[in-house]
Amino acid sequence: MNRKVFRIVFSAVVALVSMACSQAEPDKSVKEVMDKVITHLYATKSESELEGIDQQKAMSLFSDADLEVLSTRHWVFDVNVPVVVSIMRSTSQKIMPFWLESSGFEKTGLQMRNEYHTYEVWQKEFDKGTVELGINGFENFAYHYFVSVAPQNKKEELKLSDFTPENQYVGVLDDGAFTYHDWTELVLMDVPEEMKGQKLLTSIRGRGKESHIIGAFRKTAWPSSSEPDQVLLTWSSDPSTSIDIQWRTDTTVQSGLVKYRVKGAETGKTQQAEKYVMEDRELMNDRFIHRFTGRIRNLQPGTDYEYLIAPENDWKKAFTFSTPANDDSFSFIWFGDVHHKKEFGDLHKKAGTAHPEVAFYTIAGDLVGDGLYRDQWDDLFEFSEEVNCRKPLMNVPGNHDNRLGLGAKMYRDMFSYPTNGPEGVPKEQTYSFTYKNVLFLMLDATSSVEAQTAWIEEQLANTKATWKIAVFHFPPYNWEEPYLDIQEEWIPLFDKYHVNMVFSGHIHYYMRSKPMKAGEVTDSYKEGTAYIISLGIPGRNQNPAEEPYAAVRNMDCWLYQHIQIEKNKLTYQSVNFDGEVIDSFEIQK
Repeated sequence: MNRKVFRIVFSAVVALVSMACSQAEPDKSVKEVMDKVITHLYATKSESELEGIDQQKAMSLFSDADLEVLSTRHWVFDVNVPVVVSIMRSTSQKIMPFWLESSGFEKTGLQMRNEYHTYEVWQKEFDKGTVELGINGFENFAYHYFVSVAPQNKKEELKLSDFTPENQYVGVLDDGAFTYHDWTELVLMDVPEEMKGQKLLTSIRGRGKESHIIGAFRKTAWPSSSEPDQVLLTWSSDPSTSIDIQWRTDTTVQSGLVKYRVKGAETGKTQQAEKYVMEDRELMNDRFIHRFTGRIRNLQPGTDYEYLIAPENDWKKAFTFSTPANDDSFSFIWFGDVHHKKEFGDLHKKAGTAHPEVAFYTIAGDLVGDGLYRDQWDDLFEFSEEVNCRKPLMNVPGNHDNRLGLGAKMYRDMFSYPTNGPEGVPKEQTYSFTYKNVLFLMLDATSSVEAQTAWIEEQLANTKATWKIAVFHFPPYNWEEPYLDIQEEWIPLFDKYHVNMVFSGHIHYYMRSKPMKAGEVTDSYKEGTAYIISLGIPGRNQNPAEEPYAAVRNMDCWLYQHIQIEKNKLTYQSVNFDGEVIDSFEIQK
């Protein structure tokens, strides 16, 4: 579990902003140049030729004007006095950025390091005005260079402004400083004394994807067609009276329509779906698709429905869903990390067969391995296709879904969820919903923890629900890594309002805690909270440290958790792939 998460919102660093190029094509951006070249490649190259692109071939794809954009528009800022700009480049990067030496940067004998990488220092003097820097490379090296800036005249006050990307964080270069917003725990060591105190411009590791072309091209095993597929149920409004139905097609289909009716009825209704275009630029056999969302409202509680997606007209082929009855009895199933593995699809189907009554499913993050690779989402939906079309799937993002600081836009595009979350967190990544007598707090632990604290208290203070359950990816209690910010910000609220259960993943093992309150084991789950970690795919060999707060641990995993609510009674089971219950307990209010 060496993928730590960012704690500081760096929202605009994922955006490529079009700015003026200093040479031949004044309004070009890196994104526009890359889009143009990749579109041309698809029109002129075979799949094997795309897969065979190396550095030399990559350079030959771009005109001189394009290379000028790639050399100057990736990272831009203004300085008010003459400066020395230092670029810290990992010595593990095999291919040097093509523009670095030719633009006048010189390698010094200086170095600094973090836990995993040594960085060599390249420097260049700039006059007052605009500093323009280029891409990290064409190979998507995961440890992007970072920058420091110092005035040539130490007596002058340096001011930086007009950044591209916008909202640049400016820190101080020193031992202990972080350089990547998606891994703030990875900090610098052995910073040269003469460089300490310089203005530090941080980055994210994922920025290399902006110009990725060497080894970039992928294929989906499940390309889209004119036939609707990947049918998926979610909620973005009241579960008792609404449902959201989602699906995809290829780009030849321009509109979407859902037909629905009470099961067995002679007549029904229709709902026009919203359409949007999804792009995965490097997906060479299915770059663009259309995704549709039909939001159906004003349903009858406690009713079985059936639905078709046009142009299908045969009601014998209809999918079904149900709205909850007006009582306090239901069950649901949750999983830990699933990483778009076929094993998870098999487990999902087994769980559905064993518990056909469940109201919905939830995954506590890391649905895929890389949240910006649509072929992985295609795997996830294909493997669970038989389940997703009948029961809603309500999830939270993990660090793999919110990948390397690039954000979780594809995750948001895939799911239609409530938009009732707090400011400072992307909509639909943190949200809440109430199902019968249970409040579900669906939290995005990969975004700013602090930004969600006040909202969490508001949700807990105002609910009338009997039971309160929180779902988020990073477990605050585990053998490997304490999430102190979560412990400081959220756990006091879980204690104050007695959140009954917290479901997480990330650490690839199973653990159910003893009743916890104020960081200590307490007498009963009637007073304390159960913190549970699980994994929805086969586990791996680990040697976990002792956990005095743990009631049950299991390293085998490949588990699902079934929770039954009967008014004031909660029954919990964790079940393995063979249907064996490996853990169970009850809470009676």
